[in-house]
Amino acid sequence: RMTPKLLISLLLPLVVLFIASQHATSEEEIPDSSMTAEDQEEVEEIGNVRQGKKRIGSFRRKEDLTSILFPGASPEEYRAGEEIPIWVDLVDSKKTHLPYQYFNLPVCDSLELRNPNNLKKFRKNLGQRLQGYNRRASPYEIISRKDMSCTTLCSVPINAKKAKWLRYLVERQYRIHMNLDGLPVLMKATELNYAVRGFPVGFKAPPSYTGLDRDEYFLYNHIKFTIEYNQSPNDKNAVRIVGFHAHPVSIAHQGEVQKGLSLKTCGAKPVENDKGTFLALSTSGSKDVIQVIYSYEVYWEESNTEWSDRWDIYLIGSPDDEVHLFSILNSFMVCVFLSGTVATIIIRTLKKDIASFNEMRASLGSDFVMPEEESGWKLMHGDVFRPPQNFNWLLCVAVGTGAQIVTAIGLTLFCGFVGILSPMNKGQTLTLTIMLYVLTGSVAGYTSSRLYKYFDKGTAWNRTTLLTATAFPAILVTMFLVLDIFLAFQGAATAVSIWTILSIFLLWVCVSAPLVFAGSYFGCRAKKISVPTKTNQIARVIPETSWYLKPVNSFFLGGVLPFGNVCIEVYFVMSALWLHQIYYVMGFLFAVLIVLMVSTAEMCIVICYLQLSAGDHQWWWSCFFNGASVGLYLFMYSIWFLFQKMDLVGFLPVMIYITYMSMISMALSLFCGAVGVLSCFWFIRSIYGAIKVD
Repeated sequence: RMTPKLLISLLLPLVVLFIASQHATSEEEIPDSSMTAEDQEEVEEIGNVRQGKKRIGSFRRKEDLTSILFPGASPEEYRAGEEIPIWVDLVDSKKTHLPYQYFNLPVCDSLELRNPNNLKKFRKNLGQRLQGYNRRASPYEIISRKDMSCTTLCSVPINAKKAKWLRYLVERQYRIHMNLDGLPVLMKATELNYAVRGFPVGFKAPPSYTGLDRDEYFLYNHIKFTIEYNQSPNDKNAVRIVGFHAHPVSIAHQGEVQKGLSLKTCGAKPVENDKGTFLALSTSGSKDVIQVIYSYEVYWEESNTEWSDRWDIYLIGSPDDEVHLFSILNSFMVCVFLSGTVATIIIRTLKKDIASFNEMRASLGSDFVMPEEESGWKLMHGDVFRPPQNFNWLLCVAVGTGAQIVTAIGLTLFCGFVGILSPMNKGQTLTLTIMLYVLTGSVAGYTSSRLYKYFDKGTAWNRTTLLTATAFPAILVTMFLVLDIFLAFQGAATAVSIWTILSIFLLWVCVSAPLVFAGSYFGCRAKKISVPTKTNQIARVIPETSWYLKPVNSFFLGGVLPFGNVCIEVYFVMSALWLHQIYYVMGFLFAVLIVLMVSTAEMCIVICYLQLSAGDHQWWWSCFFNGASVGLYLFMYSIWFLFQKMDLVGFLPVMIYITYMSMISMALSLFCGAVGVLSCFWFIRSIYGAIKVD
């Protein structure tokens, strides 16, 4: 009788999801060539393009975006003549996701800073080390409120090998990222509503442009910096930086760099892109050397943009808060529908069954015999709590590890929701996630040992505990080390040093594993989980079940609704991870996590009830795989995202993407599988505890 309801519960939310997905904003295609911002009068209009919209943030949006991105941050004020360093970040590309250090390029050396406040030692956390972040001052000298005409930095010889590498970077559309006062450098064009972080290493010109018989590559060696500011309300001589823009220029400077002397191509007149003076990266032989002179300009412009609104321009091309809200409302609607389905089972079906069963049991007393015509879940009372026949220790390991992931991810998102964690500080976020996973090892040990104690007499608890402490981390570390070897050979900035790997190993061995064993100890000492009915010595024969209850079919049905419930928000998260968009609505993400857990638990409960009603009492592994299938759907979605939204070139970039998405999908499978098993166990104990059976 539940089959029509099951079909409705599967089809109706998918229709709603399809309608909702039509409102999701896809990422704008942004060109990688340099564009000149000619209409400076409209800069404020772009900067405030989202200021007039009502925002809804972490469930209720604060006054400004800066307070969301950087909780507790206050404006930095600079007095006239004060040195302001430009910090260099990684040089990366959307086509490869293989970042390089800026100073690995043939560029000028880092600037020697004079301000003692800028000389403070920068300590990288674990997440920044894993991401390859290395904070160093750029070669460019910036003085507060001081405009600088074309200024030469240095002359760098580039041999044929380096020139070939630079052509590769240009071909793969690598961009140089810097930041000033915490603001990433932007390239923008007002008339096209164009804004993109970083500026390209160079550009490629087709034969139709150059007149040659092949593509030609050119290097950007001159940068025009525009720094927008407004006056400090506290100090008339101090300013606050509200914008940081760069316009790259390719120019073959003539002459030699000498202190105090200017070049013919670098003087008081602004430097512009000119087809006749582009700096080509062409060499005729292996011993040829290109002499590159680097230079820059600095212009300070007063702006009406408030310091609290200076991050608004970085959200151009990102989805609106309204889209996130619509996604959340859609997810909650499906979740409420599933809750209604479960409530229907419990209140209408189970309540009547239990009441009639107990009435018959009370009226007949000791003469009560289960009626022959009686069927359904009540007949399973002697077999429903039977432990799984195969690999019960493996199920304990999987559920324990999943419980640890649930706790760590939940605490991480809660920290972001309450404002403890900055969504822009990816290194801090990754560090906190790793530390919380390590410190919640006792949750995994306690959960797996208690479940194993219920399954068995405890003869192999040490093997279960050891696998709980080592299995999942060992798989992740093995995949990471294999990938790190490829990254090291490629010379990528994300190649992790041996000391970072050693620190992770020590965290695993000295902190996580002991906590798992401690949790396992208390789990074994705890009282065995009690169940309301006894298990028969001989297992009941399982009859033929309907098609949708077959293991493979229920596996695919179990994850379609929970994943479909959150797939719109998954798109936004994937865009932030792989397409360099900004994701800051941690409150929405925390709500989505709760929706995912609730919908996974309810879907597994519905399928488990149908399975028991059909006479199949082997529900343990079925409930785990029904929930774990959400991870499979995430992996399949990531494959679609790879072909439809990304433009990766080469084997290694695809390998990086597949490896990391496999790790995330595996973690999500354990997450949802644990939720499915624990929720179904609670559900079964509840319904069988309500009937009176000897």
